[in-house]
Amino acid sequence: MSFHMHLHRGKTDQMKEIPKGRFAIMVGRGEEQQKFIIPVTYISHPLFTELLQEAEEEYGFNHQGVISIPCHVHRFRDVQSLIDKENTQHPNNHHLWCFRAP
Repeated sequence: MSFHMHLHRGKTDQMKEIPKGRFAIMVGRGEEQQKFIIPVTYISHPLFTELLQEAEEEYGFNHQGVISIPCHVHRFRDVQSLIDKENTQHPNNHHLWCFRAP
């Protein structure tokens, strides 16, 4: 396991243990906002990429601190469920979509 310090809104969180191969994100806005620890494999998934594009539109590319996704928590959980289900059904082929012709 590795240790990381996360910054969010100018405040330093306590040192948190984040397992290797995972990273922290904040999802939601205001009081709804929740922290999630997700696998790094999400970064290359089209559904997660779409959420990152929304975050870029909301916060800009040079946003400081932990990645913040401005969607509702329930929407993120739906996306998370779809990604996890896909990875469970096809654990060794989850990157094949990168090589498919349009």
